[in-house]
Amino acid sequence: MPSPTSSSLYPHLLAPLDLGFTHLKNRVIMGSMHTGLEEAKDGFERLAQYFAERARGGVGLIVTGGISPNQQGLTFVGSAALDDEKKVAQHQLITSAVHQAGSKICMQILHTGRYAYSPNAIAPSAIKAPISPFTPKEVANEDIEQQIEDFAQTARLAQSAGYDGVEIMGSEGYFLNQFIVTRTNHRDDEWGGSYDNRIRLAVEVVKRVRAAVGEQFIIIYRLSMLDLVPEGSDFEEVVQLAKAIEKAGATMINTGIGWHEARIPTIATKVPRAAFTWVTNKVRKHLTVPVITSNRINTPEVAEQVLANGDADLISMARPFLADPEFVNKAAAGQSERINTCIGCNQACLDHVFNGKVSSCLVNPRACEETRIIIAPAQAQKAIAIIGAGPAGLACAVTAAQRGHKVTLYDAGEQIGGQFNIAKRIPGKEEFSETLRYFSVMLSELNVTVKLNTYLSTQQLNDLHVDELVLATGITPRGLDIPGHDHAKVISYLDVVKGAYVGKKVAIIGAGGIGFDVAEFLSHGDREPSTNIAQFMSQWGIDMTMTARGGVASMTPDIEASTREIHLLQRKASKVGAGLGKTTGWIHRAGLQQKQVNMVSECDYIAIDNSGLHLTIAGKSKTLDVEHIIVCAGQDSNRLLCEGLKREYHLIGGAEKATQLDAKRAIRQGTLLAIKL
Repeated sequence: MPSPTSSSLYPHLLAPLDLGFTHLKNRVIMGSMHTGLEEAKDGFERLAQYFAERARGGVGLIVTGGISPNQQGLTFVGSAALDDEKKVAQHQLITSAVHQAGSKICMQILHTGRYAYSPNAIAPSAIKAPISPFTPKEVANEDIEQQIEDFAQTARLAQSAGYDGVEIMGSEGYFLNQFIVTRTNHRDDEWGGSYDNRIRLAVEVVKRVRAAVGEQFIIIYRLSMLDLVPEGSDFEEVVQLAKAIEKAGATMINTGIGWHEARIPTIATKVPRAAFTWVTNKVRKHLTVPVITSNRINTPEVAEQVLANGDADLISMARPFLADPEFVNKAAAGQSERINTCIGCNQACLDHVFNGKVSSCLVNPRACEETRIIIAPAQAQKAIAIIGAGPAGLACAVTAAQRGHKVTLYDAGEQIGGQFNIAKRIPGKEEFSETLRYFSVMLSELNVTVKLNTYLSTQQLNDLHVDELVLATGITPRGLDIPGHDHAKVISYLDVVKGAYVGKKVAIIGAGGIGFDVAEFLSHGDREPSTNIAQFMSQWGIDMTMTARGGVASMTPDIEASTREIHLLQRKASKVGAGLGKTTGWIHRAGLQQKQVNMVSECDYIAIDNSGLHLTIAGKSKTLDVEHIIVCAGQDSNRLLCEGLKREYHLIGGAEKATQLDAKRAIRQGTLLAIKL
């Protein structure tokens, strides 16, 4: 029976859009995201292949990562700028590749202003950003004209490089956005003071760019529709600016949500899907140009519903195209179950970029390495046995089968997934189940033999008639080595997440990623902020009427404290959670603070008895009267099957290295091994 057609499943998402002078083949935009390739050696050659693969995957329009219009607007010293004709040729590599692959592409013009990680940063006023160590210089009145001209000149150069348009970044707290709000604009000249003056720069930039490129060139303006910072714009101001931008010559208006310094999550996995499309809906009603929405839209079903609701005219997705470049083609073929869904973890994309590394993707390690990680047919088919169906084993099995090998995957458990089956139970991490769905579909499609509830002994492994043996047996939780470690109060995190009874007063030993997950699991009440948009907005103090300035001014978060007394403990003297992801760690800490979890560092554990947990905190003795002590004190590689193994084998994932439960490393390692087999 044939698959349902795209016309019946996604009539809005896959409908073409006529822009008058050009058209888009569907309503899907690959949104802008810096990858780090912009500054890497041979980076533009790699970018060309990266974008071309997404273009072949069916996306209607691509927007590049941010490119500065001048040296003052650089993200950091040495980052990419298009401020010289000599740089046009490298951009032509990208545009040519994308056009040959059947899509269109716009270049984002990004002036970072006070967000620049540089002593040369400029801004409307000399006000330091909380996320940068540098205080910007106030841009002189006479220099603003040059800034406008630089935007126009960069747009001209982009046009000569073959781009179909540009996106002008006017949101997320960057340079143009900084002029718009009194939070960052304390000027009293014609670029400050009244709202008309504060939006003048943004409007003039759009006017000048339109004059520079003519009428038959796409101009997207990314508008901050919800600043999520005090002293931000209110709704009437947002609409006023949107109308002015439309009149100035914008082809489309994109949605920007939240400044980078805002202390409200907007794209992390615990943010509900399509959480902010209601904002776009409210603004769109006042405009005539097509409006784009974004943020946490990661499946074609969600995207289709957003468009069907009338929230927007187009959907922008960035990270979902890291996860699966074939996203649109699979949707169009009625095969959305085959999409490798973005889980919003940020671990390999944004965390990489903010640490100066090239971006990748936890669920797709080929992202941004298309020229280096090539999954090609094997020269000779091999029989491969993989022991362990966690992330490493699954990635290895699927990739090896894609190459034509005959793969058998064994696991002692009753379902595939390993530690992902724990992660998906944590409130706010439900997306991990999508990765398991993807792997399950691919195992079936590629005819991988899966044998669950199957434990193989070392002798059985020795007797297996296979060409390659891969051990992906994962980890075993590390226990405590203190008096009372076997007390009835002590319980493993695995048992907790699987549903074991836990009392009302608990201590969690270990404040790494697992400890935070357990604290989230135990502190979560009846509310479901990870799936319920209204509850999420209430929890983080966001005004859905958009009458409060920035969407947050004077708003009080509706915080629900945990019904449990929870102590999250760590040995290190550093801030609890300091080792969590760079872009998401603060969210996890803030969430537990809302639930009044007691986070304590510099702990030394002495003993456990009927009185509870005896410990010292910064050298001072204390006894925590708790019903349960939950152990999240690390893990060891599970290598029991290695003992007595008389044949060659490969170790991957936690079985190879268990210092952290690192799914990013496990999936990458499994993929790379399969390419070599």
